[in-house]
Amino acid sequence: MRAHPAGPLHGGLQIPEDIGARPDDVNAIAPNVWPTGARRVDGALAIGGVSVNDLAAAHGTPLFALDEDDFRGRSRDFQSSFDGMDVFYAGKSFLCGALVQWLDQDGLGLDVCSGGELQLALRAGFPAARIAMHGNNKSVAELTDGVTAGVGRVVVDSFEEIARLQQIAAEHGVVQPVLVRVTVGVEAHTHEFIATAHEDQKFGFSLAAGKAIEAVREVLSSDALKFLGLHSHIGSQIFDTSGFEVAAHRVVELAAQIYKEYGVVPAELDLGGGLGISYLPHDDPPSAHDVASSLREIVNRECATYGMQVPRVSVEPGRAIVGPGTISVYEVGTVKPVEVGQGAARLYVSVDGGMSDNIRTALYDAEYTCVLASRLSTAEPVPARVVGKHCESGDIVVRDVWLPGDVQSGDLIAVAATGAYCRAMASNYNMLGKPPVVAVKDGGMRVLVRRETLDDLFALDTTLAVESPLGGKESLA
Repeated sequence: MRAHPAGPLHGGLQIPEDIGARPDDVNAIAPNVWPTGARRVDGALAIGGVSVNDLAAAHGTPLFALDEDDFRGRSRDFQSSFDGMDVFYAGKSFLCGALVQWLDQDGLGLDVCSGGELQLALRAGFPAARIAMHGNNKSVAELTDGVTAGVGRVVVDSFEEIARLQQIAAEHGVVQPVLVRVTVGVEAHTHEFIATAHEDQKFGFSLAAGKAIEAVREVLSSDALKFLGLHSHIGSQIFDTSGFEVAAHRVVELAAQIYKEYGVVPAELDLGGGLGISYLPHDDPPSAHDVASSLREIVNRECATYGMQVPRVSVEPGRAIVGPGTISVYEVGTVKPVEVGQGAARLYVSVDGGMSDNIRTALYDAEYTCVLASRLSTAEPVPARVVGKHCESGDIVVRDVWLPGDVQSGDLIAVAATGAYCRAMASNYNMLGKPPVVAVKDGGMRVLVRRETLDDLFALDTTLAVESPLGGKESLA
């Protein structure tokens, strides 16, 4: 983490080595990072057959452009690759009504982790039986909504929740299916995983401390709860299955213990999400087919070790489905060369969004890449940093990138792979409205989520909202 309450340090900064070599073609579009079929048309970046210039002209900037065919293609690829397993799209990565309907049409399940996500799914017509409810602190109201809607599974996360859910289900005459979330002591991110000493977290029941088997015992003893199986989640942006192998070994070992002590074979094993995507050209995550094959082999092998029936396996991809097919489009406002020492300079390119629509760079030190999207350039590439317009020195969108030296005010910059956790984690910091999400397909575009206006923001302010002549409230904006 580079975060500091006063913002990042400035003294002694040099052009970083991890910016990569100076590109031969600063206009190039790396196919593994950008949406399927992304290309330049008359010099401008186009996705879904639509130029970013046309998108900006029609909908303003900043905006998120979502390639519908890319999303649907990845959704269906996961569904077919994991044939015989269950795929639950992780709604926390991004949700909207149209997307939920696409998931339904493609036969996926949906993982929600709040009452708001649940209600969005239900209002969009998603079948409750294909919904899994997550969360470490589900309220009575949220659990009641889930039970009465008929959600297919609740992933229980604490003993208080088991008791709470049991009471709610009994009051409504429902036997609620549940998975028990297990903390398996494995943490995996990108290329690395660590297999011990990761019990100190808010999620799940500790395997090492014996809490997981105790939670299963509580569920099995309840007439209002049905024990479906076990759930584990080991991390995010994972590029290989080594961590899943260790996690599966430990979860299957627990399943064997459950069978030995209670004569119950867990019917389901949910290995969670966290599958990675390409944010930078050198990233090389495995395909959905390769992940599915590997997980199948791992679970089959582990179950054979214990002479157990193989449970139905499920996974929860979110980023891997929605992340690659969405880009952010910004307009450049100011360009400022800054000397950073020893004769080196960095070009600060300020855009009309920032940490309010992509907090991940500031929060997680996340890395992105971007291009000058509105035109081609023959200028020499220079080290650049794309920053937002917020009153924070840590308001960085792309920390290190090569951009053409002639980038200027009015140009459009496109940032790749922003479909996951950018719009979902967006805020109204500095009173900026959240950008719209515009779907593109076959040369057409339609708004999935409209841009927030000042009227939207001020409508919640009881001082600024006044009675409308037509009744109700209106904003003073």
